[in-house]
Amino acid sequence: MTVRTTRRVFLSAATMMAAALAATACGSPQDTASGGGDSAAPVKVGLVYSQSGALASYGKQYIEGFKAGLDYATKGTNKVGDRAIEVTEVDDAGDPAKAVSAAKDLIGKGTKIIAGSTASGVALQVAPIAAQNKVLFISGPAATDAVTGANKYTFRSGRQSYQDVVTAKSFIGDPTGKKVVVFAQDGAFGDANEAAVKTVIGGAGATVSSVRAPASATEFTPFASQIKAAKPDLLFVAWAGTTAPAMWQTLDQQGVLSSTTVVTGLDIRASWPTFGAAGSKISFLSHYFDGASDTEAAKALKAKVGTVDLFHPDGFAAAQMVVRAVQEGGDDVDKMVAALEDWSFDGIKGRMTIRAADHALLQPMYQAKLTGSGTEFTASAQKSLTGDETAPPAVAMKG
Repeated sequence: MTVRTTRRVFLSAATMMAAALAATACGSPQDTASGGGDSAAPVKVGLVYSQSGALASYGKQYIEGFKAGLDYATKGTNKVGDRAIEVTEVDDAGDPAKAVSAAKDLIGKGTKIIAGSTASGVALQVAPIAAQNKVLFISGPAATDAVTGANKYTFRSGRQSYQDVVTAKSFIGDPTGKKVVVFAQDGAFGDANEAAVKTVIGGAGATVSSVRAPASATEFTPFASQIKAAKPDLLFVAWAGTTAPAMWQTLDQQGVLSSTTVVTGLDIRASWPTFGAAGSKISFLSHYFDGASDTEAAKALKAKVGTVDLFHPDGFAAAQMVVRAVQEGGDDVDKMVAALEDWSFDGIKGRMTIRAADHALLQPMYQAKLTGSGTEFTASAQKSLTGDETAPPAVAMKG
């Protein structure tokens, strides 16, 4: 889950370990799009993602980003050397069972590279299939920390939840002695967010408490009063569902937004109007938004899709990783894996590095603000955090 107001689940990690970058691991997949196997047979790539269902809007951004990234990484040829990249798209509708079935079908037809996974639940079911069949799996927008270190064949092209929470922590500087309140709904969604904040920010020295509301709540004044009484240095809001506009309006009217630093995740552009008049008073952690970076890859993406949104970079990076894997590995999946491990490349967000130890994707993250109102909101970056600053603790590879 991203800490955005409408989704994702946080899972904590262990201790941090830095990975050394081999000199040969640097560069852009655009630099050497000329290898890729001994024959001219197409390279089969299966994209299993949400074309329909609750996360269809995320899936749409992912596939647009992938196509733009493939064009960029192959210099417009959609080929690696003489080999065409043959992409098959399958809709999993956010259903893990459908995704597993689709992945098995693609693998049975000779596909050695699977990418996609808009939903975390899907990614966690497809990852073991990749290991069992020794195929490369590049998970997409799915942000659950559990994808990192799942097995040697599983990678990710997006960020993970730990990187979201570390970005939230950056808003209060040194957390030692600070008071943090998590405002979330009762249930698994709220439990996961509270646990993540306690692990990441509480573990860094802050005192973390929570104010929880029933998912059915429509009156938020009592909760706003509890928050104000706690006098937090940081209020971390994780909210899902259609009551978000009323919740934000109440926090604003009751003076919560003017009394402390309020942080939440910046979701896709279509969700921004839900913040209403509160939008300009909130501090946002952000994976990406249009204009967050000015890299060559970002310019190429914008030229292809127009307005860039939250999950376009995940698809773009996936395509860059596919091209790199085929360039260096041909049809040998173990060589593909080796080619991606410790590889640094220039992506939409800037310098990206795949940590060999657990396949975490180290990448920049952003502090953001909204200006304007409603459908006219504009996002701007207040600060960019480096991949090292937001690196999750390294975990042991599970398979």
